Amino acid sequence: MRLTVKLFVLIFLCVVVSCKKKDVKPSATSTELELKDVAYGTDALQNMDVYLPANRSTNNTKVVILIHGGSWTSGDKSEFTDAVTLMKTQLADYAIFNINYRLATISGTNIWPVQLTDVNAACNFIQSKAAEYAINTNKMVVFGASAGAHLALLQGYQNNADKKIKAVVDLFAPTDLADLYNRPSDPNYPALLSIFLNGTPTTNSTAYRNSSPLFSVNNTVPPTIIFHGTADNIVPIRQSDSLNNRLAVAGVTKQYVTYAGEGHGWVGINLLDTFSKIISFITANNP
Repeated sequence: MRLTVKLFVLIFLCVVVSCKKKDVKPSATSTELELKDVAYGTDALQNMDVYLPANRSTNNTKVVILIHGGSWTSGDKSEFTDAVTLMKTQLADYAIFNINYRLATISGTNIWPVQLTDVNAACNFIQSKAAEYAINTNKMVVFGASAGAHLALLQGYQNNADKKIKAVVDLFAPTDLADLYNRPSDPNYPALLSIFLNGTPTTNSTAYRNSSPLFSVNNTVPPTIIFHGTADNIVPIRQSDSLNNRLAVAGVTKQYVTYAGEGHGWVGINLLDTFSKIISFITANNP
């Protein structure tokens, strides 16, 4: 479950801006800094790439955290590497954190809730570095695609008692995992969910409910922007329809964007539109 960003990045960068890759420089608030594979835990997958803008400060430099997809069993932060270059041109006052997390395996290791535990640990690590990195961790955005969007929603809805997460960007996330198991668009999903959640909705109903962002919605959750293609054959659009409806009932600030005929990810004009709307939503809700 991966967002196809490479073609979009090439199109966008050709049309909008040409950026030169910066050399890694010594840490200083006046210079741009890139740190690769920074560990936030002891496991090899508990790492992140850190992109700190020049002239940053603990007052003015906000945070966006990127969470890759891959059905909770695959994927890597490198899927968002090209998107980072793009985001740096449009969110110049943001520090960007592109994270990895432990992946569930068919042998039964790293099952739920390991992935959300890792996302929360990454957020806590970032907050612990506020002074060192010269960033404002009171103004954070979580951004994910597919399984990564599922984790972004859960982080924003379940692990945000301090209200530091100001907005969530959701690209075609699963939101009700029991429904996804019982009415799959992809025939592989029941088996995958059984691995990830260590059982079925019948044998492990608590895990299915606790891992479903839909059931964590209340009137205190952060503003959320949702994107989904009407022809998605991996995560059916009803998953986002249900989340949108529940956010509306709760009175949460939200925006729901659908693309007719698009599947599980898209490129070209629609992805250009997606990015434009994301920037506007983040800017409006994390001033």
